[in-house]
Amino acid sequence: MNYDLLKKLCSIHAPAGDEIKMQKFLLNYIEDVKQSWDVMPEVIYGDDFQHSIILVFGKPRTAVFAHIDSIGFTARYNNELVKIGGPRTANGFHLVGEDADGPIEGVLKLDAGCDYSLASKRIAERGTTFTFKPEWKEDDHSVQCCYMDNRLGVFNALKIAETLKDGILVFSCWEEQGGGSVPYIIKYLWDRFKIKQTLISDITWITDGVTAGNGVVVSLRDSGLPRKFFTDKIRGILLKNDHAFQLEVESSGGSDGNEIQKQPYPIDWCFIGAAELNVHSPNEKVDKKDIESMIGAYQILMREL
Repeated sequence: MNYDLLKKLCSIHAPAGDEIKMQKFLLNYIEDVKQSWDVMPEVIYGDDFQHSIILVFGKPRTAVFAHIDSIGFTARYNNELVKIGGPRTANGFHLVGEDADGPIEGVLKLDAGCDYSLASKRIAERGTTFTFKPEWKEDDHSVQCCYMDNRLGVFNALKIAETLKDGILVFSCWEEQGGGSVPYIIKYLWDRFKIKQTLISDITWITDGVTAGNGVVVSLRDSGLPRKFFTDKIRGILLKNDHAFQLEVESSGGSDGNEIQKQPYPIDWCFIGAAELNVHSPNEKVDKKDIESMIGAYQILMREL
């Protein structure tokens, strides 16, 4: 499998609340390649959807959510930084951003009180957003860079799009800071399509119960609690198709699924994704076998759910 698209996705500056560059990239990419897909989708975006994008294929029964934002930092005063979401922090992490005076780069500094700042040649404009500087690494077995969470989830959705007959792909915003786009998107999907099934194309963690190279992870719960009836249905479909997967049970963490669960509609959700090392750091690492397993699982589920 060629990972050039994933490499490009990981390089795009799009922290939560500042997703416009990713939206523009995706719209251009979709326009360029959609005629080669098995089904030409309806492409929905605009002011009513802020920077989110919805692709509608055929007669949809299930929607896939992939958030396009990342964790990061916001410049405060005199290069003080405020976290966006929950990034890992350590002295010396390289950060990049852009303000009215152009690109700005520096390194993350932590003081004794655990406050954060940017060591740079100049003061950043207040409100400037910063992300980790991308450094792509790839070998025969794995890919590594900042923002596999959730550029890999977006990559997965774009691979699904190539052969999807019936379904919806949602590229959502603000997930790392609270899922801000999900409520109005869910209302739209319910009002127009009566969608009752959703899958969360996102990235989880390698833990004592989840290992690299052993298949996509089906999450039975995290801080949110999907309906067991639905997760059992997903497991049954994957087992019937002899598709390898791992099961996850966690007490913390969350995704767009948590926001879907809070909405006043009878909509099921399940988080399904590859697991990574070095979560929310500049060096998120995923086994290629798990990426292929994730794409394969979604192709099966979007066909049979």
